[in-house]
Amino acid sequence: MNKPCEPERLRQLRDALLTGLVERDLPVRLALIASLAGEHLLMVGPPGTAKSLVARRLHLAFAKSSYFERLLTRFTVPEELFGPLSIKGLEEDRYERLTEKYLPSASIAFLDEIFKANSAILNSLLTLLNEREFDNGTRRDKTPLIAVIGASNELPESEDLDALFDRFLLRVHVGAVSKAGFSDLISLRGHAAPDVPESLKLTDVDVAAIQVAAEKVQVPDDVVSLLGALREWCGAESIQVSDRRWRKIVKLLQVSALTNGREIVSIWDCWLLQHCLWNKAEDRAKIYEWYAARVGASAAMDPAKLTRIVASWEGRLKADQSSRSQMRDKSGQLLFKGSDGKQTSKHIGPTQAKRAHESLYLAPLRSLNNNGYGEIQDRTNGGKGYTNKELDDLIIIDPQRGNRIQFSDFQQRHAYLVERSNWHMKDAELPPMMEPTQHKKSHIDDCLGQLDDVKNQVINYQEKLNQHLQGIELEIKTHLWVTADFMLPAANNLKQTQKNVETLLARVSKTREGFQLLPREVDFVQPTEDEAEEEAVAP
Repeated sequence: MNKPCEPERLRQLRDALLTGLVERDLPVRLALIASLAGEHLLMVGPPGTAKSLVARRLHLAFAKSSYFERLLTRFTVPEELFGPLSIKGLEEDRYERLTEKYLPSASIAFLDEIFKANSAILNSLLTLLNEREFDNGTRRDKTPLIAVIGASNELPESEDLDALFDRFLLRVHVGAVSKAGFSDLISLRGHAAPDVPESLKLTDVDVAAIQVAAEKVQVPDDVVSLLGALREWCGAESIQVSDRRWRKIVKLLQVSALTNGREIVSIWDCWLLQHCLWNKAEDRAKIYEWYAARVGASAAMDPAKLTRIVASWEGRLKADQSSRSQMRDKSGQLLFKGSDGKQTSKHIGPTQAKRAHESLYLAPLRSLNNNGYGEIQDRTNGGKGYTNKELDDLIIIDPQRGNRIQFSDFQQRHAYLVERSNWHMKDAELPPMMEPTQHKKSHIDDCLGQLDDVKNQVINYQEKLNQHLQGIELEIKTHLWVTADFMLPAANNLKQTQKNVETLLARVSKTREGFQLLPREVDFVQPTEDEAEEEAVAP
C-alpha cells in the first residue's frame, strides 16, 4: 500500500490534476499543498480564469470526498451556505440547520466572490475555516472540511474582512492565459475531467497522517535565520504578518519537506513564502526577489553577515596602519623633534618663538633704529622678536651695495627668513617624533588567527554554495511544489553570490597580508657604555 506522503505518489497525483490545463500549474500546486497542510487557498483575478476549475480539480484528489460550490453576493443568506433551518427542530424548539450537501458537510469547497460575505454569515464562516467546526443550534459539530478555495476579482477593502482574508494562508493571483499559451488554450475541447486513479487519491486518514508526521520535521537554523530576517524585512516594508500566520507558515514548510521525502525543511521549501505573506499584489514580487537573492544563505554563512565581518577587519587594519606612536631610542627613551628637525631625547629645547601664532625673527644685522640713525643693538627687540610685517617695516643697510633699503625690498629676504640663526628662539616643549606604531607580536598573531577563521568560514560557505549550484537543477526539478521557472533566477542569483564570495575571499587574503606587513615591536636592549656616551653627547 502506498504511503500517503510518498513523493512519487503525490507527484503522479499532482500531474494528473494538471491534465488538460493551460498555465494553471501554480494554482493547482498551491491548492494541493494547502489541503495537505490543512490550510486554504485564495485566488485573486478576473472572471473566466478557471478559478472554479482549480477547485473542482482539487476535489478529484480525495477519495469519498464531498464538494460544495457557491457564488456569494451582498445578499447571500446563511441558508445558502449552511443549509435551511430544520422545521422539525423548530417544532421542538431547536434552532438547527439541515447541513447535508451544504458547506458544513463539504470536504472541498469553492466560494466565489468570498469577500462579498456579509455579517450574517461571517462569524460562522470564520469558525468553520479556522476550527473546522460549525455551530448548529446548541451543538458545535466537527466538519470534514479539508480546504476551502476562495476566489475574488479584487482584494478586500473593508477592515471587517481582514480576519477572513487572514484565514487564507496561501494566496495567488490568477490572470488570463499568456500570448504564448493562447494557442494551447483554444485547442482544448470540452470540459472533460482528468482520470485520477483511485490508488492515487487521498483519504481523510491520509491527510491527518501527513499533518501528524509533519510535526516531527525539523526546522534547521538556516531556515529559522531566513524567517527571522524576512520578518524584520516585512516590518520595514510595512507588510503586516501576524504571529499566528508565521506559525502556520512553519507548519506549511514542514509539510512541504515531508511530502518531498525529507525530514528537514530546506531553503527550497521557502519558495512558498512568496505566496503566504503578501497583502497587496505588488508585495509578492518584492518578497520573491528578497527570497531569490538569499537562496544561498545560511544561518552561520549569511553572505551579508560575512561581508560585514570582513569590512570590520578592513577597518581595523586601516586603523592599525594609520596609527602613530612616539619614537624611542635603543634604550627605550622617548624621542622628540628638535628645531633642527633632528631627533633628541630631551623634551625641552630651543624652538622658534611665536606671537599670536606668527613666527618671530631677529632683526637683521645693521638694521637701523626708527629714526634712521644708529644701528639696532638688541636684535631680539627686547625679547619680543619681530614678526614678518615688523621686519618688512625695518630699514636695513644692504650688505652688497651699502645703501639703505626697506627689508621688504631686500633681495635675500626669503633666504634670511629660512635661516635658523635668524630665528628668535626660546625654550619650549619639543614635539614628539612620530612613526608608524610598532605592534606587539601577540596582537598581530591574534589578528592573523582570527582572520584565518574568517577565511575558513568564507571557504566553507563557498563550498556549500558550489554544492547548491551543482544540485539546483535536480532540487527544483524534483520539488513537488516549486515551479520550474524558478530555476533560472535561482541559478543566476547563486552565481552572483558565488562571484561576491570570491571577491570576499580576496578581500580577506588582502587584509591578512596587510596585518602581516604591520611594523612589529622590537625588544629594547641595554646600550653599551660607548653607545650610552654617544647618546649623552648627542645634541
